[in-house]
Parts: sequence; structure tokens; C-alpha cells
Amino acid sequence: MASAAEQLAANMNMGSFAKATELHKRLLFTLGALLVYRIGTYVPIPGINSAAFLQFFQDPDGQRGVLDMFNMFSGGAVERMAVFALNVTPYISASIIVQLMGSVYPPWEKLKKEGGESGRKQLNQYTRYLTVFLALAQSFGIAAGLNAQPGLIDEPGVFFIATTVVSLTGGTMFLMWLGEQVTARGVGNGISLIIFAGIVAVLPGTIARMLGLAQQGQISAFVLLFIAVLAVATIIFIVFMERAQRRLLIQYPKRQEGNRMAGGERSFLPLKVNTAGVIPPIFASSLLLLPTTVAQMTATADLPSWMSWLPLVTAQLTHGQPLFMALYAGLIIFFCFFYTSITFNPEDTAENLRKYGGFLPGIRPGKRTAEYLDYVLTRLTVIGAAYITAVCLLPELLVANMGNSLYFGGTSILIVVSVTMDTVAQIQSQLLAHQYEGLIKKARLRGRGGRGAPAPVRR
Repeated sequence: MASAAEQLAANMNMGSFAKATELHKRLLFTLGALLVYRIGTYVPIPGINSAAFLQFFQDPDGQRGVLDMFNMFSGGAVERMAVFALNVTPYISASIIVQLMGSVYPPWEKLKKEGGESGRKQLNQYTRYLTVFLALAQSFGIAAGLNAQPGLIDEPGVFFIATTVVSLTGGTMFLMWLGEQVTARGVGNGISLIIFAGIVAVLPGTIARMLGLAQQGQISAFVLLFIAVLAVATIIFIVFMERAQRRLLIQYPKRQEGNRMAGGERSFLPLKVNTAGVIPPIFASSLLLLPTTVAQMTATADLPSWMSWLPLVTAQLTHGQPLFMALYAGLIIFFCFFYTSITFNPEDTAENLRKYGGFLPGIRPGKRTAEYLDYVLTRLTVIGAAYITAVCLLPELLVANMGNSLYFGGTSILIVVSVTMDTVAQIQSQLLAHQYEGLIKKARLRGRGGRGAPAPVRR
């Protein structure tokens, strides 16, 4: 028999959506925030020659692999060198560092485990401070690289470097604040939605580029059809794997309550195959973007003899190269296990089950339950890491054979599909909460006018 929540979810329709005024406000706020973000991707930094930079960016002889990926995440802001060119990449990098330090640095580990809400706020504040530092470093590297390129800057010099650093850092901090506002006042997942909006914005241009190459005869119709079928199959595979889960049976013992027996219910503990979600490929991409972006910007500068290895390494850290794919796969696998370990604690879960009287059939409560949960979760994470690595590396193999002009990464597809599913789930939960509120109000009204209501006093 379906539960009350499942019955309510089955009854959700456009009528219930029309009555959810709070959800309307959240959706409008989210759309407004994303509109502001898209407008910012068209505002160039002061002093840049936009036409010259676009020609430099689209130079077919240039190594654009990393910049193409950076441009896709930023919604085309890189090719226009807009104030949002850095996007939220510094914030993601700062989150990686803070989470890593929260696992190895004892004071931060104590804040994460014992600090509660105040500890979480303190770590978020550290993340913001580190975001400012990383944004300043990256924006200075970009500004110095642009300043060294002839013809890209109207008036090169110290003033241009200073204004560029302020513009790019301010743009990143504004996007970080905007993402937090979407999380609090919108439909949630603010940072993910900003990345999602950037990827979706450049998707039509990527498709048009592929069609243009097909018309020019650079790729055959068969290859184009193969890519389309592969994209559809990848999306179906992602949806299937994101919904896949291992359900562990939880048994609650019967207990005596007066003259009757209570309890004995059964429930399930769902463990997702991909517990880490889209975090591993985003983190891996950010770490690969961090050093290579500055290195590419300074590729034309005169380097000392002891740094002669830098151009060679930078050339290998582009899409389709073996070194890039090996580092990409290794970082994805590492972050799958790392992020799963910090989001799901088997010991805490086993302790909560023991506290409320639940147990896994055939497994002793306490330590043995924690060991079994860790055993199951580790094997699920192996499958999840293999799935994410395969999805992210499959387009890299196409890039290796067809060139960077066809690049639309598996990370991008994974983010688009996962964020779409999460957003739909958030909207459904809002509708479900609205229906619960409506049922509670009806029950109160019936209670006031029903049998339990006191009779009116006559005078």
C-alpha cells in the first residue's frame, strides 16, 4: 500500500502547482538571478579590445583545450573576457581545499564534527576568504598574461592590471553571493545552477559549430549521427545510474505497549551508487584548470631556462592528451571516494540505528553494522567512480580523434542532467510541502466545526 507521501506525490498536477504561491516566488527569484548572471557574461572588463581578443581566442593554431572548457563553464564569458570570466571556479577550488583541510587539520576537523551550525558557518567563512585569495591570484595571472599580448589591450600597463584584478575578483565574489541567495531564497543548489546556466547557454553554439563542420565536409553525416546517438545514450545512462541505489533492509523489533504489541516495522536505508553526485568531475576540472590557465596565458612570455619544461607540460594538459586523461581520471576517482567519505559516515549511521532500535537482519548492531555499511558503500563507490570516469573520458576520446572543435565534455553533460534532476526533485518537494500545509489547514478547519468542537453558549 502506498504511503501518504506517495499518494500526495501521485496527485500533484498543474492545479496544485498554480496554488503554490511560495514556489512561484522561488522560481521567479531563481530565473531573475540567472538572468543577471547571463547579462554579466556580456560585460567586458575595462580596457580590453573585445574584437581582437575574440580573434585571438578563436585562433585555430592556438592551444584552446583548457580555455574551451573554462569558456563552457563560464557561459561564454571567457571568449568575451567579461567580468564573470572566472565564474565560480575560485569558490569551487576553495571548497576543495577547506574540505580537505577539514579532514586532516585537527582544529577544522573539530569544527566540522562538533561545531554544529556555528562550526559550519565558520568553515563557510574560511571558504569565502580563500575564494578571495584564489580569485586575486588567478585574476592577476590573467591580467598579466593579457597585458603581455600585443594588440589585445587599448592601454597596457599597471592600471589595466589593477582594474582587471578588481573586475574579475569582484565578479567571482558577486557570483558566489548570488549562488548563496539562490540556495536560500530560490529552488536551491545555487552554485550548481550557475554552472548549469553557463553550460546550457553555450550548448546551441556548440551544436551550430558541429553542423557547420558537417556542411563544410570536415566531418561526415555518419559521424554526426553517431555523436547524436552517443549523446542520447549517455544521457539515458546517466539518468539510470543517478537513480540507481542499494536498499538495505532495516528491521525494528516489536515491543509491548500496554495490552498490545507495537513496532516490528520494516524500512529501507537507500545507498546511492553515485553518492558524490557531480562534485568529483567539477573538483577535478577545477584543479586541472587552476595551473594550466595561467600557464597558457604566459606561454608567449620569455621564461627562464629552468622553466623550459612548462610549455611541454601545458601542451600535454589539454583535452585528448594522455596525461590530461590520466590526471582527470585519477582526480575523479579520488574525489568520488573522498566526498563520499565526508558525506556519509557509517559509524554515525550505525549509532543512530542502534539508538532507535533498528538493525540490519543478520548483522549485529554497533561496530559490525558500521563495518558492513562501509563494506557496501565502498563497493558502490567503486561502481559509481567507474561510471563517472567513463562518462567524462568518453568525450575525451572523441576529442583525441576529432579535435577540440567538437568538444562538449562529459562533465558538462553530467552536470546538466544531474542538476536538472535535482531541480525537479526540489520543485516536487516544494509542491509536496504545500500539499501537506493544505491538508493541515483543512484538518484544523474540520476540527473547529466538527464533532470535537465545543457547543456555542446561549445566553
